[in-house]
Amino acid sequence: MTNIDQSISALSGDRARIPPFAFVLTAAIGVIGSNSLALGPVAPEVARSLGADVPAVMTASAAFGLGTAASAVFLGRLIDRHGPRRMLAAALMLLAAGLAGSAAAPALPLLVAAQLIVGIAAGIALPAIYTLASLIAPAGRESETIGLVLTGWTLSMVAGVPLSAAIAEFAGWRTVYVVVAAATLIACAAVRRAAVAAGVAGKATSPLAALSVRGVAPLLVACAAFMAAFYGVYAYIGDHLTAALGLPVSANGLVAVSYGLGFGGAAFLDRLIDRFGAGRLLPLIFLGVAGVYVAMAAASGSYPAMLAVVFLWGLANHFGLNVLIMRLTALDPARRGAIMGLNSGVTYLALFAGTLGFGAAYAGTDFYALPLAAAGLMLAAALAAALAPRHSSTQ
Repeated sequence: MTNIDQSISALSGDRARIPPFAFVLTAAIGVIGSNSLALGPVAPEVARSLGADVPAVMTASAAFGLGTAASAVFLGRLIDRHGPRRMLAAALMLLAAGLAGSAAAPALPLLVAAQLIVGIAAGIALPAIYTLASLIAPAGRESETIGLVLTGWTLSMVAGVPLSAAIAEFAGWRTVYVVVAAATLIACAAVRRAAVAAGVAGKATSPLAALSVRGVAPLLVACAAFMAAFYGVYAYIGDHLTAALGLPVSANGLVAVSYGLGFGGAAFLDRLIDRFGAGRLLPLIFLGVAGVYVAMAAASGSYPAMLAVVFLWGLANHFGLNVLIMRLTALDPARRGAIMGLNSGVTYLALFAGTLGFGAAYAGTDFYALPLAAAGLMLAAALAAALAPRHSSTQ
């Protein structure tokens, strides 16, 4: 389905512009990412406030991740029944409620419960956002549109994390969740008021039925390897910098900024994907990410070299995520919601598995082994992507 702007541009022969609604979707990802990344920097203050230790506080982050995974898999299919814009608006309302509950939580169990609610909302919102991005994208500018929406993750990493830490220091950690909740309500209002095609409401697809769509399974395998590699390495860079290189904790902030700038900067190159085609590029992009991990292992003893490699890491990961979403949403338009729900579910399960598995490896060896292991996972991702057909047999 296309909107009016696309139709006019198609008739006039001009290159269609990306709809302004894409910026609303970017902001929606930004608030979700801000919540998912905010707890780490403020965890010590939360622990002091609630009378718990930091590992116990981080169980709230685990609850968010598991809630997102379960919701994306089992509720993402409702996007196909009720339409992605309606489901996104409802999910953002639930997200705001969970954030408000997080701000008001008087004890750790209630904070964990509130973050579980936030995770359930995010599990619906993320696949709805990716589905809408593919719906509103003008012909020939699909990757640019999706790439713009994905820069919401950059906003949350480059701006959201430092801002959360500053707000927590001067106004308390609860204020962080109040601010993110307010931003979520603004995004929700924009989603409800935007004049954009809402998508076709149809029949909800079961997760197993969506998994049976030709091409979905190998691309989800690629997604699992891709995300486990990222989260497994990212989780332990900070400890490596402080424990092995003797740097202060503040050095971790520059790593996040470098990654975010690379991830966001790649959006200016997304038109190259539309020019060369997503189908043939995905295995090559994953091989490029593998090369970045090998370079990271070689650079692990130097902080300036690590910052440079992390910038390239963000750049390459942006392309990988962008093209992966393009490939998945193109397989079966009638089941986009369910397919993107599976994608988000796999992503957050990979977060859990990657962090746990790489943590066990990190405990027994030096950091350089982690990016090498990640490079191996990316080779598996490239192989799975190469085996995936470019179109579903249903089309």
